[in-house]
Amino acid sequence: MTTHTKHKPPLDGITVLSLEHAIAAPFCTRQLADLGARVIKVERPAVGDFARNYDERVDGLASHFVWANRGKESFALDLKSPDAQPILNELLAQADVLVQNLAPGASARLGLSYAELHEQYPQLIVCDISGYGMSGPYEHKKAYDLLIQSESGLLSVTGDQDRMAKVGISIADICAGMYAYSSILAALRLRDQTGTGSQIDVSMLESLVEWMGFPLYYSYQGASAPTRNGDSHATIYPYGSFVAVDGSVMFGLQNEREWVSFCEQVLQEARLATDERFSKNSLRVQNRDVLKGIIEDKFASLTKSQVTERLDTAQIANAQVNEMQDVWAHLQLQARDRWRTINSGAGVLPAMLPPGVNSHFDYVMGDVPALGEHTQAILQELGFA
Repeated sequence: MTTHTKHKPPLDGITVLSLEHAIAAPFCTRQLADLGARVIKVERPAVGDFARNYDERVDGLASHFVWANRGKESFALDLKSPDAQPILNELLAQADVLVQNLAPGASARLGLSYAELHEQYPQLIVCDISGYGMSGPYEHKKAYDLLIQSESGLLSVTGDQDRMAKVGISIADICAGMYAYSSILAALRLRDQTGTGSQIDVSMLESLVEWMGFPLYYSYQGASAPTRNGDSHATIYPYGSFVAVDGSVMFGLQNEREWVSFCEQVLQEARLATDERFSKNSLRVQNRDVLKGIIEDKFASLTKSQVTERLDTAQIANAQVNEMQDVWAHLQLQARDRWRTINSGAGVLPAMLPPGVNSHFDYVMGDVPALGEHTQAILQELGFA
């Protein structure tokens, strides 16, 4: 096996100043920190990022906060105080990137818009993350994750026939954070080429609508949208969970070859493959209720492991229906050595390595900061008493 000398992480030497709270901006900057950037997280004194107080599930710390804030320096600063401006000026002079997801219009009122900053700090990259973007009729409208799930149409295709369902994670925040993260990497590359910084305008709505590309095109020019089908696929069948003797098994078919193999080796009913009701995917979707009944009748005498064994033999993709505790103990994550430990005010905590194993560098898995933990050190570094 080829071995490589480990290098410094790719963002070593990059400083990110972040005026952030909740999930979108913190998730973006945590990933920059994992790549070696120095991330200075500006928080309100005494209060801090309000995500610190969402819950107390991680040894007294908030689950969202632990996940999205490792590897950062917490700097407590009242941005509205007259004393804050000279400190902020010094921070900006040393920063490569400014990230903010304050309330609509707040950064501009603080004099932190790209238009105001670019002349004084021409190499600074400014990333603004907001609900609806920095222009348009919704520019000043407040936004939260569930509201964007609704506005983007995601709720209309999620759930079952009786009611819509919120996605179980903050998906609008997460996808906006991902686009901010990748856009900052692109802006750093652009700065290498041009020598100047740029503005990045990331909208939660636009980020999530991009991820809605399939249902949008499926309903092109007034066509009906995908139906809500719980844990089944809206437009491919069979694709979802099916009940065996001791629980559910999740599997999915992608093509007609797999359909034939499924009938022959899993259901052990070869004639079903040519049944005119199920002879192509669109007909299987149309007759999904009948087909579901046939499949579960066959599974009624089989355990999950027996069904899985047949699916594996037929090379049909399948998965366990895992709960959170199953994921903590997942054999694949353990076999690939994906877990590390990090420090926090509550002690040592587990943390999963970021996706994307790179042969030339290791990710930086920093500590979860206490509120204002680095304030004095940063002030002294900047020359303030």
